[in-house]
Parts: sequence; structure tokens; C-alpha cells
Amino acid sequence: MAKSPPPFAGFEWMIAWRYLRARRAEGGVSVMTWISLVGITLAVFALVATLAVRSGFRAEFVDTILGANAHVTVYNSVTVTETGQSSRVIDDYDAMADRLREVPGVTRVAPLVKGQVMASYGGRNVGAEVFGISAEDLATIPRIADPEQWLGDIGRFEEGIAIGWGVAQQLNASVGDRIKLISPDGAKTPFGTSPRVSVYEVVYIFQAGRYDIDRTRAYLPFAEAQVYFNREGVADELEVMVAKPDTVEKMTLPLLRAGGERVLLWTWRDASGAFLRALEVEDNVMFVILSILVLIAAMNIISGLIMLVKNKGRDIGILRTMGLTEGSVMRVFFICGASVGTVGTIAGVVLGCLFAIYIDPIFSFVNYISGGGVWDPSIRGIYALPAKLELADVLSAVLLSLGLSFGVTIFPARRAARMNPVEALRYE
Repeated sequence: MAKSPPPFAGFEWMIAWRYLRARRAEGGVSVMTWISLVGITLAVFALVATLAVRSGFRAEFVDTILGANAHVTVYNSVTVTETGQSSRVIDDYDAMADRLREVPGVTRVAPLVKGQVMASYGGRNVGAEVFGISAEDLATIPRIADPEQWLGDIGRFEEGIAIGWGVAQQLNASVGDRIKLISPDGAKTPFGTSPRVSVYEVVYIFQAGRYDIDRTRAYLPFAEAQVYFNREGVADELEVMVAKPDTVEKMTLPLLRAGGERVLLWTWRDASGAFLRALEVEDNVMFVILSILVLIAAMNIISGLIMLVKNKGRDIGILRTMGLTEGSVMRVFFICGASVGTVGTIAGVVLGCLFAIYIDPIFSFVNYISGGGVWDPSIRGIYALPAKLELADVLSAVLLSLGLSFGVTIFPARRAARMNPVEALRYE
């Protein structure tokens, strides 16, 4: 008794290949095959590129948050002073900082003095948020000490003021210029509180990568900020950096215990959680929409295979009378459809990866031909369109495309396998 050939034998691949490359005059459907291939390629390319931009945008946004802001802000609850004023200042900030540093996972604790001022130079005014911090602690903030662009010398921080790139642009100030800071909470006199005005030399200009930070932030030496904001001997809050910011929730209880009874916490997730959740919802919706696009492209495979089965009806009848089983016929046409899906998926992944890798020159070219202004950092918050290839994103695109391509191929392949050879040859 003859041994039946194994599934996906060599002759099945040979027949499928001949059908795929057959010209239309020979009964092939090369045009539909190319349409299906291009459709799958473009759909997978769009999916991979979108997932890469999504991952890059989230990574850049989170990195700017963690690289220029506190992972956890520690401050006191409100108390009422003898004069009836409410206050949150921390009197024992050195002792509290020492206790917080002992918490496992804490990498840095820095006392801060914060206040809002009006910065003025050359007849221009701009609102700014001033952070009073020591030079040693400032040098440990990644996006400030090692920014994308900078001017001046951070080593001279104790001699003046450090301002964001956007603040410098709005004031038209540069390193060496002396800008004026005006605070409404100045010296107390018998006639009331008079505005405090001080002049500082710009020693350092940084671009942290976030438009809102660069446009509003300035840093003063801690001792100078205490004097300027009437915070002698106290701090407004403590800036805590941790080793694993993604799991900062696990550290809230130890930090509360180390801080004391009046301590309150505000984590980076509390500050940006709403935006991150909105971004996640948008990501999921985009994935669903692009998945439908891949499905639509995969449906072209069905139409192409149905036309192929119709044109090859005589061939199917002859192959069946020669002993080809239903399973072999089904596998031949399955190989035809799956090959188109596989090649299209590979081409789409390659194009998507190239787009993510070379997104900067591509974006620069688009910006050039459109006359500029394609990306507005005041709306997006960051200065460029980022892209980051994640293995999980690429694999999800590949599995989705191959799964849909293989799935839609089964129906026309089964139809070909169940074709009656007698009916197929009746009018031949």
C-alpha cells in the first residue's frame, strides 16, 4: 500500500508557487495578488509605525517627568501660625531629609524653596516658577544637569541663576545678562508688604525637553532662595528621587512613616496620572482601528483566492482525478493565501522599523516641504516626534497580521478542497 505524502509536501508548495506567479492570461490572478500584498504591507507598516510612535511618545513624556521633577514630593499639612496665617513650611527639613534617605529605594532627598515671580529683562516680562535648591542637588537632576541643549556653566550656579530655554527666549536673555526677579511677597513694612526686587546674573540656560518646563522654570541657590522668599531656616518641601519610579506606590507608606505625622506625599503619578490614562485609552483605540485596517487588507486575500479557485477549477478537477486528496488541495490554496500574508507582513514590519529608526530625517523632510510648523511644542509638550521600537509591539503586529491572513485563507481553501471534480470537468 502506497504511503500517503506528509502535509505541506514539496509538490504542494510547487503547485502553490506556480499558481501565484501565473499570468492572468494563463488563469492566474497576479493583479489581485499584488493588491493583497501591497494592502497587507501598508497596513502592517502603519500599525508598526503607530505603535513605535506611541511607545516613543510615552517614553519621552515619562522621561521628561522623571528627569526634571521629583518622583515624590514631601510636604507638611497646613498649620495656623500665631498670627493666624496658614503655613506648610518644614522647620526640621535636615532631620526629615536624613530620615527619608534611610528608606530603602530612595536615591536622593533635596530640600526645596519654591515661589512664583515675574522675571524682567530689557523691557520684557515673563512669569516664572523659581526653585531654590543646592548646587549639589541640582547637579543630580538628569534633565537639568545633562539637558538636550545648554548654555553657560552649571558649575557657576552659586553665582547667579539658571533659567529654562523658553524663559531665556521670552526675555531675549543669554548667559551673562542680569535679569530682574520681582516677587509680591517681599519685605514687611509698617505700610504693608512691599514687592521684593533682586537682580541675578544668568549663569546657565537649559533645555529639559518639555516645553512647559523650559518656558517657566528657573533655579536659585537654596540659601539665596530662602532669603528672597522669606524662608530663612525653613524649606517648602522635600524632593525625593527613588530607584524604581514605576513602582513608587510601594514606597508611599515607608516614606510617610519616615516623614512624620504632618507629612503628605504627592507622587509623579498623582501629577501626571490623568494624562497617562488618557494616553493609554488613546493607544488602545488606535490599536483597534489599525487592527481593523489590517483585517480589511487581509480580506483582499479572500477575493484573490476565490478568483484563483474559480480560474483553476479545471486544474483542481484534474488533480483530484490524479489522486490529490481534499487536504492537499486545501493546503495548496492555503499556502497561496498565507504566502501573500507572510510576505506582506515581513515587508510591512521592515518598512515600519525603518520609519521608526529614521523618523528624525523623515520628519525634518516633511517639515521642510510643508514650510515648517508641523509640530507645535506648545501643544504636544515635547519638541520632536519620537519613536521607540518595542519587541512586544512588533510581535503583536506580526501575530495580528499573520493570524488574520491565515484565518481568512481557510474559507476559500476549504471551498477549493470540496469542489466536485466531476462538476469541475463536466464542461471542459
